[in-house]
Amino acid sequence: MFVVFFLLWIIFNGRVTTEIVLFGLAVSAALYWFICKFMEFGPRKEWAYLKKSGYLIQYLYYLIKEIIKANFETIRLICSAGRVVEPVLVEFEVHFKTDTSRFLLANSITLTPGTITVAVDGDKFIVHCLDQTLAEGISSSVFVKLLEKIEG
Repeated sequence: MFVVFFLLWIIFNGRVTTEIVLFGLAVSAALYWFICKFMEFGPRKEWAYLKKSGYLIQYLYYLIKEIIKANFETIRLICSAGRVVEPVLVEFEVHFKTDTSRFLLANSITLTPGTITVAVDGDKFIVHCLDQTLAEGISSSVFVKLLEKIEG
């Protein structure tokens, strides 16, 4: 995290001088000390996040891939003259340990065209799908599996 703070300092300053580097090192160290002391953060937690970063990158890859696929499917549904669109509400449960995973899943579903997360109540999700074909496999999607891996 110290390195991230320092890199952001350099990027936001737009140039590199001795004064900027020295002051950036001091500010980055102070911020890192603050989050370690008051926000229950530390080298162990940072290492755990680094180990999970591969899953997060994989999650982002699949999210972008699913958004692109859903865009084409939604366009196909809208442009098909003879096809009758059958909207459906899907209710399913996913047992996550953290609210962060619930938040990520709900927003990933909403970001994917043709689906909207209507409600989240604990482990229960209610999702509106533009068509029944978009609702298939939503409770056991790649998002759910990756979030379970991230939680450990």
